[in-house]
Amino acid sequence: MDSATIERIREGMAFEAQRKAPPEGFPELPDIPAGRYTNSDFLDLEDERLWKRSWLYAGHSDQLPNPGDWILNRSTGSPILIARDMGGTIRAYYNTCRHRGAPLVKADKGNDRGFVCGYHGWSYTLDGKLVAVRDKRDFVGLDFSCKSLIPVRCETLGGWIFVNEDPDADDLVTSLGPVAKELQQFQPDNLTLVDSRGYDVECNVKVLLDAFLEVYHLKSIHQDTVDRFLDHRGTTITLWPGGHSRMTTPNRRPDWVDPGTIGMPEIPTVTEIPRTSNVSYYIFPNIVMPPSASGMPMLVFWPTSKRTMRIECHWFSPPFGPEGRSPLWDKRIANFERILDEDLQFAPQIQESLESPGFKGMTLCYQERRIYHYHEELDRKIGLNRVPADLRVEPKLEQWVDPA
Repeated sequence: MDSATIERIREGMAFEAQRKAPPEGFPELPDIPAGRYTNSDFLDLEDERLWKRSWLYAGHSDQLPNPGDWILNRSTGSPILIARDMGGTIRAYYNTCRHRGAPLVKADKGNDRGFVCGYHGWSYTLDGKLVAVRDKRDFVGLDFSCKSLIPVRCETLGGWIFVNEDPDADDLVTSLGPVAKELQQFQPDNLTLVDSRGYDVECNVKVLLDAFLEVYHLKSIHQDTVDRFLDHRGTTITLWPGGHSRMTTPNRRPDWVDPGTIGMPEIPTVTEIPRTSNVSYYIFPNIVMPPSASGMPMLVFWPTSKRTMRIECHWFSPPFGPEGRSPLWDKRIANFERILDEDLQFAPQIQESLESPGFKGMTLCYQERRIYHYHEELDRKIGLNRVPADLRVEPKLEQWVDPA
């Protein structure tokens, strides 16, 4: 963050702490239609137009340290094979043989000099080229160059690997906008993958994601944890193009330090605001990242069906010293899981309630504007002409989006 951004956030927190109402001119937000969480046809549109056309986290370069290393990612809804080729480039393909569609790999990870389909033996290089076919004499006129593996867009930000099934999408950094620039202070090129865990939850993916886009719930859900040290009244929010946003919540005491980070190595380039406040970035459509000088979790929200989801928690640290991973990480992750359990506790019951006749829509306040911002971008992704009129979200926040 540059000095101007730091000053704007300071001023924003001071304003938020003392305001008696939303800022002058802030629009009344119409209710979010209930069907956006429950209507099967709308959720099909979401799957087709959002999840198949967005940059999605697929792994970290630490998982592919050597040429020939590969991992299989199924989180996007498609089986995507991500490999480091012999020249060191990370590439992604559908895990689909060009002969009759059989999988090239069945394990979750491995190391090979190429891929051989276990069904009929078609063979491919790590850069996706078809190089061998069993009984070639029976494939008259087969052009190997036309039967390479189907690639998937694959780009990196530091060690973070992203994929996008839309071949016409903007490049990753352009799509991330201001988020990509601000994350540079955390030196993503040098971060080490510490730990990855997943939790299955019985609710629509948006139900849980919504909870991480606001702090309105702190006094109800996190009375004995987060609410003890964060002052939600001073929270300042920046909305960015593309559905991305930043939420900064001050500590109740300026000198407060998270005890779980004491004694851990730090990233020297992290600026003042993330060191003294709780900053949480939202990367549309499904990443929440609350970084600190000593490292960060990346929370990735995936739909597993129309009424179930999975949240992945990937932890990243500054490079380990000669002593290796600090045992303090185990305590830090355990403390975070305690907070996460508080967020998860009502999710299945919320899903049950959303499916009842009592749910007519969501009434959002000024504090919850990141949720409304998400829905505006979701409609843009789907295409307004495709969203049924009774399920559309009326654009209201354009003048409140910082073009940065």
